[in-house]
Amino acid sequence: MPRAGLSAQRVVERAAQIVDEHGYEALSLSRLAADLGVAPPSLYKHVAGMSDLVQQVSVQAVDELAECLAASLMGRAGRDALRALAEAYRAFAHEHPGLYPMTQFPREVSGGGSDPMRSTAARRTIDVVTAALSGYRIPDERIVDAVRMTRSALHGFVDIELRGGFAMGAPIDVSFATLIDSLDAALTALGKPST
Repeated sequence: MPRAGLSAQRVVERAAQIVDEHGYEALSLSRLAADLGVAPPSLYKHVAGMSDLVQQVSVQAVDELAECLAASLMGRAGRDALRALAEAYRAFAHEHPGLYPMTQFPREVSGGGSDPMRSTAARRTIDVVTAALSGYRIPDERIVDAVRMTRSALHGFVDIELRGGFAMGAPIDVSFATLIDSLDAALTALGKPST
């Protein structure tokens, strides 16, 4: 019989807390069980194993990112929406340094196969980014390029920043603002009718 108060949701939430506080490498079934005050075999009533747990934490991370991004866009369009999206993306990564990398986990690392929950969560993030770019009036045949460019630029910047890769003396916030300006110019150009 499962321990009173222990549920699949509680197991995943605690695993996400461990990852966020100590990094992905700190997550193990034995550590999680100890934190929850149960024997490791008890976890198997709630998760199928480590790969399932990682997959579920990854889904939660992607869902939280999508919610954060969606909330930032309320009432905004065009450049304002892009700036809000970029700032929310960066803030999420800084506020959740352990979970943020899990938003980028490929399926092979997080359990393999096709996971409908992961696909749904990832699709939601893409939909939010697509909505943020709608004010640029990018033609349908180029919207995938625009979404990929935006996500790549934001992830690349944030990933390098979190890993301490910007060692030059210039203020990082100025560089981030320059990135947003550059994205805005590129997206504006994509939205222009071709001649």
